[in-house]
Amino acid sequence: MNRILINLLVFFAFLCTSCVPTNNLIYLQKKDNENVVVNQIVAKPYRLQVNDVVSIFIKAIDQKLVAMFNSSESGIATKSDVGLYFDGYTVDDHGNIRIPVLGEVSVIGNTIDEVRKTVEKKLLEEYFNKEANIFVTIKLAGLRYTINGEIAIPGTKILYQDKVNILEAIANSGDITITGDRKAVTVIRQFPYGTEMHDIDLTDINAMKSPYFYVQPNDYIYIKPLKQKTWGTGTTGIQSLGTIITLLSLATTTFLLLRN
Repeated sequence: MNRILINLLVFFAFLCTSCVPTNNLIYLQKKDNENVVVNQIVAKPYRLQVNDVVSIFIKAIDQKLVAMFNSSESGIATKSDVGLYFDGYTVDDHGNIRIPVLGEVSVIGNTIDEVRKTVEKKLLEEYFNKEANIFVTIKLAGLRYTINGEIAIPGTKILYQDKVNILEAIANSGDITITGDRKAVTVIRQFPYGTEMHDIDLTDINAMKSPYFYVQPNDYIYIKPLKQKTWGTGTTGIQSLGTIITLLSLATTTFLLLRN
């Protein structure tokens, strides 16, 4: 009788430990029942790096004067991903972009707004006068990031937004699978001085305070698997029960065959 009781206790303990707890699946949990006001960290402006692609569109009173600078008269909004790749301005290994007439312009380490001011200044100094009413629009050719691991739709994504948080990036990829570790999502980020890697706990509401909560261009997001996937026992109680019943059936059959 004692042996049966011990086996039942072991069985239920194994069943419980092999399931994924609910608190491992819920995003941005509060540690208590009080209302919490989270002051988000103000994201620093992104600074251009090598291989970034920017789209430049210039307007003037006489649009014919600026036609040479624009790859399409229809403007930025109608360009496809492929069009932006071929018609955009890529930051080369020296940190420059090549613009018609103006030639090479150094942009490495600059924000989009700083590049816009630089281009406007050079156009007015070298090609146009103030009466031309030059208006320059510069955008990153989409916010590109890569997500991999325990995610429904892994791969490289491009979102045409100025600001994207990590939850939006995950939702755009079909959400983290039930066996993904939401408590230690790894973000690998490129900087002019090198690469940084940081883990963020998305089950904690304080994740919104992290400087890694907002995605930056060229981020690599990796979702690690939970131990339950390594064990292969199932992610829910029913799946774990099915695995255990199969193992018990196999053990019983083996025991009976050896006994005979």
